[in-house]
Amino acid sequence: MNKNRIEQVFVGKQALICFITGGDPDIETTEKLIVAMAEAGADMIEIGIPFSDPVAEGLVIQAANARALENGCTVDELFAMVKRVRGKVAIPLLFMTYMNPVFVYGKERFMKKCQECGIDGIIVPDLPFEEKEELADVCKQYEITPISMIAPTSEDRIEKIAKEAQGFLYCVSSLGVTGLRSEIKTNVKGMIEKVRRVSKIPCAVGFGISTPEQAKEMLAVTDGVIVGSAIVKVVAEYGKESVEKVEKLLREIKRVF
Repeated sequence: MNKNRIEQVFVGKQALICFITGGDPDIETTEKLIVAMAEAGADMIEIGIPFSDPVAEGLVIQAANARALENGCTVDELFAMVKRVRGKVAIPLLFMTYMNPVFVYGKERFMKKCQECGIDGIIVPDLPFEEKEELADVCKQYEITPISMIAPTSEDRIEKIAKEAQGFLYCVSSLGVTGLRSEIKTNVKGMIEKVRRVSKIPCAVGFGISTPEQAKEMLAVTDGVIVGSAIVKVVAEYGKESVEKVEKLLREIKRVF
C-alpha cells in the first residue's frame, strides 16, 4: 500500500517534493510546517532525521541538523510527531537519514516504527546501491519503500540502479552536497534518458532547486522536483515564525507546475 501511495503521486502529473530537517527549530514547528507545506501544494515531504555527520548535506542543512540536535530532537520524538501529523495529511511522508541512526536504533525496530507511524519511504544517501541489501529485506517486511539515488557520476550504474528502483528515482542534479545554486549545469536530461532506456520509474530532480524558474527548467525533462535547502534557509531565518513564509515560497514554486 505504501509503495502505491508514492507511485500515485506521479500519476497524470508532475510532483513537488519538499524537504525539511526534523526538529528545526523544534518538533512543534516541524509538525506545523508539514501541514502547511501539504496545503501549499507539496505532493510528498521528506523529513530529515538530524545527524551529527550528514555527509551529503551542504552548509544550510548541516546547520539545521546542528540546531535540531542542540534542541534535543530525538528519533522517537520524530516518530511520535509523524504519527500525529499523519492524521492531518494524506500525502506520502519519507524519512531522509543515514545508516548510522538506523543501525543505532536497530534497523528492524526502526522500520517497524516507520510503518506504525505512517512513513511511506526512506532515503539513505550513504547507502551505496551495491549494499542496498543491508535494508532491502526489512524495508519489504514493513512496507517501507527504499528510494534509490543517481548522480552525474553514476554513469554506467544508472541503468542498473533504475531497473531495480522503487517508488521514484532521486536524481542528484549536481556534484557535491545539497545547497542553493544559481544555475544547474548538469546534463539532467541525459541522466534521465539513460533511466528511460530500462525503466518507466518516475524521476525527481533535487540538490540546488530553489526558485520557480529553476523548477520550471527541470520540469521540462523530469517527473518532479525536490526543494530542500531553500525551505531550510527560510526556517533558519524565521524559526518558529517560518510557517507562513515557507507556505508562500511553495505556492510560488507550485505555480509553474
